[in-house]
Amino acid sequence: MNDIKKAFENGKAFIPFVTAGDPDLETTEKLLIAMSENGADIIEIGIPFSDPVAEGVVIQEADLRALASGTTTDKIFDMVKRIRPQVKCALAVMTYMNPIFVYGTDKFMAKCKECGISAVIVPDTPFEEKAELAPDCDENGIELISLIAPTSHDRIKTIAKEAQGFVYCVSSLGVTGVRSEITTDIKEMISLVKSVNDIPCAVGFGISTPEQAKKMSESADGVIVGSAIVKLVAEYGRDSVEPVCEYVKSMKDAIR
Repeated sequence: MNDIKKAFENGKAFIPFVTAGDPDLETTEKLLIAMSENGADIIEIGIPFSDPVAEGVVIQEADLRALASGTTTDKIFDMVKRIRPQVKCALAVMTYMNPIFVYGTDKFMAKCKECGISAVIVPDTPFEEKAELAPDCDENGIELISLIAPTSHDRIKTIAKEAQGFVYCVSSLGVTGVRSEITTDIKEMISLVKSVNDIPCAVGFGISTPEQAKKMSESADGVIVGSAIVKLVAEYGRDSVEPVCEYVKSMKDAIR
């Protein structure tokens, strides 16, 4: 069984995101290990990219800091491979089509497998174009995570039928970032998914507080948090491991 599925077997899954290389790869390495020990069920590792179209200002700035520090896709893979035995949870990569194509799709997915990465999330790849990635994912046992948004409407069932690992339910229109209120009917989105595929559904985009996480987890199987964690890394830099771990603990406790 893929460890993405296992991550949802013991209650609600907490899925934090971190931008690899912000402020440097040594800090990312410590964060991955520590988050896995403090409640993370799956960690999304963001590969920095100069034009991350789904990201708000917080993650855009983190990407620029990571690139400025000399972070490359190869360096990220090398780091993950080295520390994988110490990371106790499943790992996913979040990136865009351009870095994958530049790297070589077959080589990229083979490298994910080699490093113990179980899934890839590619926000700028619509369902209709997933054949660009799916064959190489399948060949290497990598789950290609499907995203659905509040605007997906009639496409939700179509996307969900072929979904792997878990379905990433985008809670809000627009880009990633902290939001004071989430008004989307998440329950209805998840109900449409489950009507065609018995697959876990995790909600992301805009969730930042334990209260929001708890509310989302009442309908969803997991909660994804990115910008709130990246903000802590931006604030504390190389000293961010402890505050991030305290935050991860509080979010995991909220959804138990």
